[in-house]
Amino acid sequence: MGSLVQRRGLAVAALAVAALLAGCASQNAAEKAAEIEAARQAAELAARTPPPISLNQSVAEAASVYVAFSREMAAIEGGFQDPEAIQAAIRRGSAYDPAQLSRGLVAYASIIALQSPEFVQGVRQYAVDRATREQLAANLAADPRWALNLPGADAAAGLIVTTLRADITSLNRAADSIENDAYAIQADSRRSWAVAQVVGRDSRLADAKARSTQTMLPSAPEAARLLAAAHSGSGLGVSGNRRRDPPYPPVVERALAIAALAALGEAADAARTDPLQNDPVSQTCLTESKLNLFQCLAASRPSYEDVFCLGRHIVRDIATCTRGAAMPAGSVIVSPLSVADPEPPRITVSPLSDPPAAPPVRTPAQPAPTSTPQTATERLNTGPG
Repeated sequence: MGSLVQRRGLAVAALAVAALLAGCASQNAAEKAAEIEAARQAAELAARTPPPISLNQSVAEAASVYVAFSREMAAIEGGFQDPEAIQAAIRRGSAYDPAQLSRGLVAYASIIALQSPEFVQGVRQYAVDRATREQLAANLAADPRWALNLPGADAAAGLIVTTLRADITSLNRAADSIENDAYAIQADSRRSWAVAQVVGRDSRLADAKARSTQTMLPSAPEAARLLAAAHSGSGLGVSGNRRRDPPYPPVVERALAIAALAALGEAADAARTDPLQNDPVSQTCLTESKLNLFQCLAASRPSYEDVFCLGRHIVRDIATCTRGAAMPAGSVIVSPLSVADPEPPRITVSPLSDPPAAPPVRTPAQPAPTSTPQTATERLNTGPG
């Protein structure tokens, strides 16, 4: 009897163990199915989510060089009280490398473009599909004119022009102050030393040439601020709602291409963005400006002439070269000839501040040809003064 009860107990226990094992197996299968489903949903979500905006540190550092130097030059004012103050300003102003400053201008303009929500959102719609994103990135790296047809490019170009125009105005204001002081200095109490010959003329020219070949160091705080602004789309305090239709000046073209790569999440590699920062127009202009500065210093003898060299061939030329490479040319409109009107046709130059009509939304297409820019010499000769 006891043996029978024992066998029945073992059977019940076996059934319980089997049921437990079956339940565990069922639970494991359900958990595994849930994990598979979660992985599938995550993969689908990842496929629909574009990579984050990404810009490399090199672009931000290059931009910081231009921003810091141009604003330092815009802060110089006339009213020099002694020859050493003049020479100190010339030492500061001559300490830039034309190629490096030119690259910084393009880099800064690209970060300005990333402050345009319309442009960033317009570009990021092409970042969802990997194949489309990579193909567009390759096109932009090969030819920056591909950025001209991206949605929101007109808004970003308008923001670049508006922001750089304000910087150009500040530089020209400083140049006016310095150049006017070159004349005023001869007629007041400073005349006694202003008309005297500069001490160490040859050495100051050699020093200006040497400083022109030195590498400009980026500002770490400024570079960090610019990089954060590029990724967040805010922080520079720039604004503007005027649109600009293509063709764009060289600096704007290249800046839009770099900004588009960043918006696609394809600008983390400096090897992709470095070539786009090379703008021969502004670089040639700044190089010729340096030659003009050296010639001016070589011919200058009294201190007040050095003041003029500072205002014209450092501060004003930076504004002139920026304007020539980054500002759109004014359009010329010839009024039609009327037989009933005895007066000749009139020529009206439309101001740069007039915004063009808003264009329809565009999709990437074959880049449009650009107009041939003026030479650096032509821009310098047609600049202020």
